Amino acid sequence: MKMFVFPGQGAQRAGMLRELAPQILEEASEVLGEDVKQLDSAEALQSTRAVQLCLLIAGVAASRRLLEQAPAPDYVAGLSIGAYPAAVVAGALGFADALRLVSLRGELMQQAYPKGYGMTAIIGLELVTVETLLAQVHSDATPVYLANINADNQVVIAGSDEAMAIVAGQARSQGAAKACRLTVSVPSHCPLLEAPARTLAEAFSDVSLKLPGLGYLSGSRARPVMSTEALRDDLAFNMCRVVDWRGTVQSAYERGVRLQIELPPGAVLTGLARRVFEQGTVIAFDGARLDTLQALLREEGSQRL
Repeated sequence: MKMFVFPGQGAQRAGMLRELAPQILEEASEVLGEDVKQLDSAEALQSTRAVQLCLLIAGVAASRRLLEQAPAPDYVAGLSIGAYPAAVVAGALGFADALRLVSLRGELMQQAYPKGYGMTAIIGLELVTVETLLAQVHSDATPVYLANINADNQVVIAGSDEAMAIVAGQARSQGAAKACRLTVSVPSHCPLLEAPARTLAEAFSDVSLKLPGLGYLSGSRARPVMSTEALRDDLAFNMCRVVDWRGTVQSAYERGVRLQIELPPGAVLTGLARRVFEQGTVIAFDGARLDTLQALLREEGSQRL
């Protein structure tokens, strides 16, 4: 079985839209009423809205190229904003609707916390140790929460800059290999974003969703979403829920996935998956030949016949 995975914020890079097919850039520009080619400059990517739109467009564009001459994957999954291109590829959410929703999503998140907040990755400590540190530091004045479980010894926290700096310092003193601020300007995947999530959920009432035509794995629940109501809930509220990416990849592997392709940009999810995939292949679109990826998709499909 095959799976496409889509990265979240932090994977973006300047110029990431330049090599995409002009048709999808024109399509996105028409929907949004602006030139999306202006969204991927280093300056523009300081905006959460621009980052999220770039990740959506890049993921859908690369998927379209892959699927021109290869069979569709059995599953899709996305980390945070990556859930939106995953839903588009699964046939559950129209691309135009996704663009409008992601534009609003980014604006809501940025407006809620324009400065002084963000996310920090901690590598080399067990989850229980990080949770203990969070409990010691968290308060109304210094809010900080668990945000992502990426691997057994890699988690991400979210909150105020002050609180994250305290947790990061204590994590290093307890042996963390790394504690670094991510290039994310909002405190995603924690209760601080519950209000923006509710507003986004209201916008979904005007959007028509379909049952996913492919297996859609929720990055927060680490299991398939089987109804349009559950999909609506997953997409609207994933900004304020902990991401269990470790569990999502493990769930896919246990369901028989043996080929994971990470859509642009970057290869962070590929590195995380290698810790789970005892057999099979994990590979990133970036840096790989298109015909090689398409051949892998055809080969994995033929093995099931």
